[in-house]
Amino acid sequence: MGIDECIVFTLGKAYQQAHGELKRRLKSLGLTVPQYSVLAGLWEQDGRTAAQLCERLVMDSATITGVLDRLERAGLATRVPDQKDRRLVRLRLTATGVALRDEVQRTVADLNEQILRPFPAGEAERLYAQLRVIAEGER
Repeated sequence: MGIDECIVFTLGKAYQQAHGELKRRLKSLGLTVPQYSVLAGLWEQDGRTAAQLCERLVMDSATITGVLDRLERAGLATRVPDQKDRRLVRLRLTATGVALRDEVQRTVADLNEQILRPFPAGEAERLYAQLRVIAEGER
């Protein structure tokens, strides 16, 4: 089998292309891809714990901790003790973090549209479904 027939190689090339472009576009907004991921997880549900974000984003706790440190320094998120269980720390968006949402989501949506432009109508949904099967593994 040639390397171009290896699905892992082809997925890797596609990932590099898409991730590189996302990285470039987010940089102009002052964000990294991991920072975007954490913000997106909080835009989805503000007040999550780091453990909940780790599970949702499939990130390890060391990575989440570093990203949260940088988001706090940038004034985009804060760590707040849980009011009912002081052992837990909730992650909350600041007003600045909330305000960034529309511009970032527009940037990501534009990139999605660019990536999916070559596909015929209806094929984008099929591609998403197929990628989810690979990402989630056998069940």
